[in-house]
Amino acid sequence: QVQLVESGGELVQAGGSLRLSCAASGRTFSNYAMGWFRQTPGKEREFVAAISRNSVSKAYADSVKGRFTASRDSAKNMVYLQMNSLKPEDTAVYYCAATSPSSAYYTTGDRAQYDYWGQGTQVTVSS
Repeated sequence: QVQLVESGGELVQAGGSLRLSCAASGRTFSNYAMGWFRQTPGKEREFVAAISRNSVSKAYADSVKGRFTASRDSAKNMVYLQMNSLKPEDTAVYYCAATSPSSAYYTTGDRAQYDYWGQGTQVTVSS
């Protein structure tokens, strides 16, 4: 089992930047591909970004491409989401998630494939 704890969410003005962090504990972190998702009230949780076990492969939702960057530090059991040029529509609760694919290069935006989830961190972007 993997425990995930997100942090870094806060209120920021449009055009600003934030870096979200996700701390993982439990099983061997390098066995897990990681994803970031977000959710607003009344809507389904949506894919934001994913990073493979070896950090070589990354995937992004079209809405955040060129603005958000996922990264991981396996030595620290951490995964990050750098968010730049934030927009009011980025306002949401952001969740990190973990899945354990056999391939070190695998990424997925399918939330059904993620086995472990954090509790979420609120990001609010004011206009």
